Amino acid sequence: MKKQVLLSLMLCLFLLNTCQIEDDCSRDIKDPRGKLKPWETGAWETDKYRNLFLEAGYKQEEIDAKLNKAFSDLFEGPDRVYFEVGDSMGYVSDLKNHDARTEGLSYGMMIAVQLDKKDVFDRIWRWSKHYLQHQGGPRDGYFAWSADPKTGKHNSAGTASDGELYYITALLFASNRWGNETGINYYAEARRILDAMWSKDGSEGINNILNVEHKQISFVPETERYNLTDPSYHLPAFFEIWAEYAKDGHEQFYRDCADTSRAYLKRVCHPVTGLNPDYSLYSGEQPKDVTWRAAFRYDSWRVPMNIAMDYAWYAKDKEWQKDYCKRIQNFLYCRGIDSYEDQFNMDGSLPEWILPAGGFQKLRHSLGLVSTAGAASLMGTQAKSWRFIDEVWNARLEPYEDNYFDPYYDGLLYLFSIMHLSGNYKIIKPENSYK
Repeated sequence: MKKQVLLSLMLCLFLLNTCQIEDDCSRDIKDPRGKLKPWETGAWETDKYRNLFLEAGYKQEEIDAKLNKAFSDLFEGPDRVYFEVGDSMGYVSDLKNHDARTEGLSYGMMIAVQLDKKDVFDRIWRWSKHYLQHQGGPRDGYFAWSADPKTGKHNSAGTASDGELYYITALLFASNRWGNETGINYYAEARRILDAMWSKDGSEGINNILNVEHKQISFVPETERYNLTDPSYHLPAFFEIWAEYAKDGHEQFYRDCADTSRAYLKRVCHPVTGLNPDYSLYSGEQPKDVTWRAAFRYDSWRVPMNIAMDYAWYAKDKEWQKDYCKRIQNFLYCRGIDSYEDQFNMDGSLPEWILPAGGFQKLRHSLGLVSTAGAASLMGTQAKSWRFIDEVWNARLEPYEDNYFDPYYDGLLYLFSIMHLSGNYKIIKPENSYK
């Protein structure tokens, strides 16, 4: 009886706290720019991309300069994360972890194809294929997710599914932009990965990157972690691209995956705070044996930007997406627009244990999350959303006060957000070729 009373009291306290958060944080603010009004039709139909920096009052020449500087900082400057190797290869390195991983390499390729940097794209792809792509064996066609950038020696032979997701999409865009007769057959390389993916049924311990039963992207395609997914790997917009341009006979399956990802994101994002865990079961529920992952941490930062991309490109789930933007921006704004932390429990409380990074174990106001929270304004319906855009505009890729510095993850998410907010992250269709 006492236990039941205690549980009832705990539930009441939780509900009161939740209602208080919702009440305090849902109020909009006054801004001379008024309420932000999202576009109602996606770029797939309109071929138009929103320049929210321009709408926010910044000058086009300043916007162009900011985009150019962000690219230069990461690919050319003294704190760059991109390094050329010989005459034909190059890699992107996670400097704080001293490795090259498929996450950053495939991000580099996506940035390069979006900004028409063909030499950068080709160099990263050649390095990835030469050092990371398995040629034969059960993992044939897949990539080792982490390697020593100096030697190419694998730190792990296994696959992180988001790397393949980005590689395939970037290669399809490259095929559309540059054609397939300029030294690399981009379409054939994308199909090489996709065909290898569909040849794997678990019989040799390696599965399809996409869980065929659940129609969701897996965390990894092997071991017990094949039963897990990562919310930040869910990019419905990319599956729509595969359905249109892969032409491998699985078009309807990819469209189903896009719809399933949208449904999954509704389940996994908290109904008040909008926060999501780092990973989960396909149901959106948490596995019981990995409690430290049941919090909003580094992987989770990508989710607001991914949902915004899906909104901007396809707008197929726009009512929920607009509401999601309101919830997560309201929550972060309530924590302090220029001071909100970067790790949370799902209910918005701070976690007892902080996931370390780069030798530091502390909460901070991280550039990566500032960037993706700002990109979410593509779905914004409040005056408050302008402030998140301003925060990205005023942000700087530089060391924090304690000298922690991450030009890799913070920097890449920052560049992605500038591309999104300036209208430079696009669906690259064949007719958009610049040859």
